[in-house]
Amino acid sequence: MKIGILSREPNNYSTSRLVEAAKVRGHKTRVLDTLKFNILVEHGKPSLTYKNKPISRYDAIIPRIGASVTFYGLAVVRQFEQMGVFTLNSSHAIGVSRDKLRASQVFSRHNVGIPPTAFVRDRAGVLPAIESVGGTPVILKLLEGTQGIGVILADSVKIAEAIIETLQSTRQNVLIQKFVAESRGRDVRAFVIGDRVIGAMRRVATGDEYRSNVHRGGSTEAIKLDEAYERTAIRAAQIMGLHVAGVDMLEGKDGPLIMEVNSSPGLEGIEGATKLDIAGSIIESIEEHAAFPEVDVRQRLTLAKGYGVTEVPVPADSTLAGKTLSELDLRDRDVLVLSVQRGSVVIPNPGGSFCLAVGDVALCYGKRVVLRNLVPKRSKSS
Repeated sequence: MKIGILSREPNNYSTSRLVEAAKVRGHKTRVLDTLKFNILVEHGKPSLTYKNKPISRYDAIIPRIGASVTFYGLAVVRQFEQMGVFTLNSSHAIGVSRDKLRASQVFSRHNVGIPPTAFVRDRAGVLPAIESVGGTPVILKLLEGTQGIGVILADSVKIAEAIIETLQSTRQNVLIQKFVAESRGRDVRAFVIGDRVIGAMRRVATGDEYRSNVHRGGSTEAIKLDEAYERTAIRAAQIMGLHVAGVDMLEGKDGPLIMEVNSSPGLEGIEGATKLDIAGSIIESIEEHAAFPEVDVRQRLTLAKGYGVTEVPVPADSTLAGKTLSELDLRDRDVLVLSVQRGSVVIPNPGGSFCLAVGDVALCYGKRVVLRNLVPKRSKSS
């Protein structure tokens, strides 16, 4: 295969290891500076040039996009997707995970632990926001900070107000997040590839530092995740739509709390701690999935006139609960159940004998007029 690595740092550890791992497996690689692409949007013929020359065909792309070039980097990844090239992580998933507020909003509708988080623009809203997440101390985060940059611990409301006001004056957006005291200066990084955790480590800050990032001098140790943390890490990556992710979790008193999901996780810390060939596992995954480039299922399926895709929840008072898909005659009504989410488990392509239970959420494709009748009516008070 011919693999392109989108990176502005060809000599850093992660990029070098990916090149090395690909070479060992007989693949050709080229490190491509993200900002040296030109994008050509043309009817029926999306294309790219690199250093003003047409690029050759690539079988797969590994995006390693820094926060400072997110907008243009995502445009380049998106163009590769339009050209039918497999990208290790999709442009949409990278964009969602890179925006801390958006990621928190997405996680909030799923059954995963997250620290209480607030976002305000008006200074008058700062105090209510701090109270809503449990009071001071709080963590203040820039929406697109990385490696611990833009993460500030505020011990009092006055300090928090001053910091937020200062950052907002420079057009920075700031999150207010509950400070998880029991996990101060330590967190867990799980490296997820596909549907499994390849390796995990605990990061511990030095001295009085509350940020455990390796780039800030934190130490690491390999760990074996218990079931709750492993399940949360995999679920977090799947919710973000990331095939490869570094999932950072705080060790809360009631279980794992997702702190951040990194779409371009560094390899040096995790490989150093675990002594595992993480880069090799990434290349092996590309070998397995390169024939399946990103497809926007919702976009493709709704092209047919009168058809749509929707989630159908099954509440306690639903007439769907306790019935099999065959009993509901959904196929005869031109509705396909693509998958059913039951708790943290997703059942793909359920058969006719599958019985829906209270709390299930079915992802359905079919005629909108039929789907409309399947979705529970909202109460007037909601």
